[in-house]
Amino acid sequence: MTTTYANIIDGQRDQEGDGFDVMNPSTGAVAGRAIGANEAALDRAVAAARRAFPGWAATPWADRQAACNRIAGLIGDHAAELAELLTAEQGKPLNGVGARFEIGGCQAWTSYTASLTLEPEVLQDNDEGRVELHRVPIGVVGAITPWNWPVLIGIWHIVPAILAGNCVIIKPSENTPLSTLRLVEIMQEALPPGVVQALASEGEIGRLMTAHEDIDKISFTGSIPTGSKVMESAAKTIKQVTLELGGNDPGIVLPDVDPKAIAEGLFWGCFINNGQTCAALKRLYVHDDVHDEVVEALAGVARAMPMGDGMDEDNVIGPIQNRDQYNIVKEFVQDALDKGAKAVCGGVPSGNDLFFPTTILTGVEPGMKLHDLEQFGPAIGITRWRDEDAVVELANDDKCGLGASVWSADPDRARKLADRISAGTVWINKHGMIQPNAPFGGVRKSGIGVQFGVEGLRECTNIKTIIR
Repeated sequence: MTTTYANIIDGQRDQEGDGFDVMNPSTGAVAGRAIGANEAALDRAVAAARRAFPGWAATPWADRQAACNRIAGLIGDHAAELAELLTAEQGKPLNGVGARFEIGGCQAWTSYTASLTLEPEVLQDNDEGRVELHRVPIGVVGAITPWNWPVLIGIWHIVPAILAGNCVIIKPSENTPLSTLRLVEIMQEALPPGVVQALASEGEIGRLMTAHEDIDKISFTGSIPTGSKVMESAAKTIKQVTLELGGNDPGIVLPDVDPKAIAEGLFWGCFINNGQTCAALKRLYVHDDVHDEVVEALAGVARAMPMGDGMDEDNVIGPIQNRDQYNIVKEFVQDALDKGAKAVCGGVPSGNDLFFPTTILTGVEPGMKLHDLEQFGPAIGITRWRDEDAVVELANDDKCGLGASVWSADPDRARKLADRISAGTVWINKHGMIQPNAPFGGVRKSGIGVQFGVEGLRECTNIKTIIR
């Protein structure tokens, strides 16, 4: 029997509206059903959030911290259920850097965020007067989240916002709404009604949220084109926005590396979540002196990673989540092969399922889609380089600027090269390893604002200056 997951409005399950099926990308079977929220449901959720906001904003910080810690505990209590639901709708395996990893990250991220505080700052205190800077909640925050890490990214949007005293309405992707709906239902045990609500939708709820007069901020994670539309719509009501958008992250491998020592780190940098990660490594530049050895070592790791249905405990790589994204990866790989790139492993698949072989191409150059655009899937293009100035220029020559990495046996050399790369985060001898205490965000078209740590928490507040 198919389980239906309700929207959560004012602390209650809300099943008004037509249900829609959510498919399991590994099997093609129905993973569950969600209720499609309409404009009336959004209005009810916004009204509930506005009713809840004054009391929640006035709740002492320590009590809001306690509520967030309670949420962390509830996630732990329901970890197995959430992980299996996540695998069923998203496709990522239970094992490896998969569903259990994601749910564990949700618990850890929530616990760390709950430890943060924002104390008033005294800017002046002398005979001329006292000036204090206070951080106060914004109001009602609309969160719009994607299908690649639906539960963890949901936590990133929800927990700092409610810790700061806001109320949140989250709209997960229509491809993966079930685990988010269940997460928010579980949260109700720790929160007053209306503080966190969730609405699933195949239609216009996201657009309606960005334009709603009584939503004060939009927090969005997703593609650059959609982020641009969110920003345009939010501007009409002068909403604040935090946007974490696409990335076309470069990685530069210097000639002093041990190829075997870095191979597994490179693999997970490229193929974490099957490459379906904004901050995954998307363009790999390898020095000519070690190119062949690095390619061989990386391909060896890739060939050893089992791919298949995520419910099988032996698998660590799953399918691409949806057909649209599958077709994009297929198009990019075919374009590179047509223009002269060579497949070391993988290539263009011939099957009709959503399992795309882990693909490594050499001879990838500017002008190929796999180099110039974000593939967001299990294919990496490798480009040879010899001149450091030229490779830095190539790495920086992109509309995105989310993350980047430098790989070297010499930390000082790597650090100097990292200073020359224009990105929100630069990792050394690793890639994509975000953490809750380190601000994360992009430059250029990769977004506006940051998440995580105290800097991310501040983005969930307004500044109030008190002068006396």
